[in-house]
Amino acid sequence: MSIEALTLLFFGSLLFFLLLGLPLAFVLGGVSVVFLYFTWGFDSFYMVASQIWGTMESFTLVAIPLFVFMAMILERTGVARDLYRMMHLWCGGLRGGLALGTLGICAVFAAMVGISGAAVVAMGTIALPSMLERGYDKSMALGVINTGGGWGILIPPSILMILYALITGVSVGKMFAAGIMPGVLLMVLTAIYIIVRCHLQPELAPALPKEDRGTWPEKFRALRAVLLPIGVVVMVLGSIIGGITTPTEAAAMGVLGALISAAVYRQFKWSILKEAAIRTFKLTGMIMWILFAAHAFSAAYQSMGAQELIEGLMNMVPGGPWGIIIAMMVIVFLLAMVLDPVGIMLITLPVFMPIVESLGFDPIWFGILFVINMEIGYMTPPFGFNLFYLKGIVPPSITMKDIYKSIIPFVIVEIIGIILIMIFPEIATWLPDLFF
Repeated sequence: MSIEALTLLFFGSLLFFLLLGLPLAFVLGGVSVVFLYFTWGFDSFYMVASQIWGTMESFTLVAIPLFVFMAMILERTGVARDLYRMMHLWCGGLRGGLALGTLGICAVFAAMVGISGAAVVAMGTIALPSMLERGYDKSMALGVINTGGGWGILIPPSILMILYALITGVSVGKMFAAGIMPGVLLMVLTAIYIIVRCHLQPELAPALPKEDRGTWPEKFRALRAVLLPIGVVVMVLGSIIGGITTPTEAAAMGVLGALISAAVYRQFKWSILKEAAIRTFKLTGMIMWILFAAHAFSAAYQSMGAQELIEGLMNMVPGGPWGIIIAMMVIVFLLAMVLDPVGIMLITLPVFMPIVESLGFDPIWFGILFVINMEIGYMTPPFGFNLFYLKGIVPPSITMKDIYKSIIPFVIVEIIGIILIMIFPEIATWLPDLFF
């Protein structure tokens, strides 16, 4: 069978079983094992086992359950409630102030937990009712929570960045450092959009009346709410960037910070620890199976010689190296609408990374573009996770159509951010070059 027909059959089988609704890990691993057997025979399984063993020996892998456990604890501490109260007092007097404050809280949460859903659920529960009650346009309120919640996978620490590093072989520390400036850029761009839009259409997000803005003593007392989150961020990111710890050791520091936060907020209970541990075990188990499947997929993909075929097809894309990068971004953007981010990483990175490196592009810079596309995938229909997190907590009067419509301008802002990072790669590469 020709390589073209074999490649078509391979990817066609993956798509067919995914559309049937079977779990990604078993589809990816199962199809890959079948193709390995019929192309290379039984001996090919030793190659897969050898690759998996090498990954399981990676010290970096330990960071995943630690960061997940940290996120599960912080979700239940009450940090988000106090942060929102502080933002409410300091920003409420501005047009769109509550929306800007919500963005800031989402960024702080992103720098603590490393996953997307935590900020969406917290702000959807706390900030959304407050904004709607004070006359905010529902599209503005929903869009802010949706886009800010997605920053959890871009602003370090990020579980997806760790997986990207494991799959591609780049440094986790460099990926974390590279995510800081793009995260700030997206936050600034989104804030500018809110300020300009609210200036042109004040009715979308009115300023709070004076009696709701709080006194100066109340505002200064509320600043205490940021001390613990800043402490956790410094413990994690500060220790990595300062060269004190590895990312894995920093994850352990983050767990310690989360436990201290739980104790300060009087939420340090056996029931919370038990629930967080069980959820961590479940999520970590799923990630491990997906990593096993990734190695089987990579081995099958390479054994068929499909890499040379894909590289040949990519070289036919007009526009030279930049045309190829843009084509990759479009492919990832479209896939992010229908597949989960981990699945997209496993399917595309073994295909894309050799091409990216052969073209002379920085894999760290490409990784940031890739992660931002995954972030957009969290907020775009039909299967964006943040959309369903929001639908589960919004009032019955808000429909799925309302949520879908709310994300359009914010997706455009994120795409502008990607374009700026492509034009000015230093936004992503400056900090890694500086610290590493």
